[in-house]
Amino acid sequence: MLDLEQITAEVRQLAIETGAFLREERKNFLRERVQEKKSHDYVSYVDKESENRIVKRLKELLPEAGFIAEEGSGSLTNENYCWLVDPLDGTTNFIHNNAPYCVSIALRNKEELLVGVVYEVCRDECFWAWKGSKAYLNGTEIHVSSVSTLNESFIELGFPYDADHYREFVSKLIRRLYGNVCGLRLQGSAAAELCYIAAGRFEARMEALLGPWDIAAGALILMQAGGKITDYKGGDEFYSGKQVLATNGKIHEYLLKIIAML
Repeated sequence: MLDLEQITAEVRQLAIETGAFLREERKNFLRERVQEKKSHDYVSYVDKESENRIVKRLKELLPEAGFIAEEGSGSLTNENYCWLVDPLDGTTNFIHNNAPYCVSIALRNKEELLVGVVYEVCRDECFWAWKGSKAYLNGTEIHVSSVSTLNESFIELGFPYDADHYREFVSKLIRRLYGNVCGLRLQGSAAAELCYIAAGRFEARMEALLGPWDIAAGALILMQAGGKITDYKGGDEFYSGKQVLATNGKIHEYLLKIIAML
């Protein structure tokens, strides 16, 4: 049986060390070495090196686990355990020297998430949780907010790179929310933003067409902090990243009703 607390501690240290690497690389970052994976979806040599470092260490920590990593490292066949790794969530922010950007590492088995660690580099904030634990930020327990009305809710949105398939939906969503909530923000790092809801800074976040590595760690941290995460129909298909509604739990049904009418 895995010692999830010990694994979390080791992953936490790895995430912080990787964050230090990102921080140093940002000081002398060469923008001309950025590649475009698809329209407006970028990857840099920093993403790739960060992932190589993480995967190498995780293989040593849990050799029997497979990988789902954003830049394609590792492999996944039929392993009982799987690491989900985003070596630099918020690459566009990183390229433009804009916060937030982070390292996101999660572990799951075939049924559920077991460990989640997100290290936000710019604010030197490490969020973590494991199955059955509380959620923590730099060693302090965190909880979602108690806000229960849309009028008071501070909401994060995400705009996926596939604008052609999401533009109409998000346009309708903004028209419905703008002026009827406390505020709307677009920050560009799904992993970090899920943790911000867990810490009570925001009440909700919505985005579709993400990858599972974008949301796995933040999802566990949010749930252990008392929050709720589903797909746009209220189900558990959020694990794929294709539709993600994350909230403090108290305004979740309100937002599901809004989404259903769009």
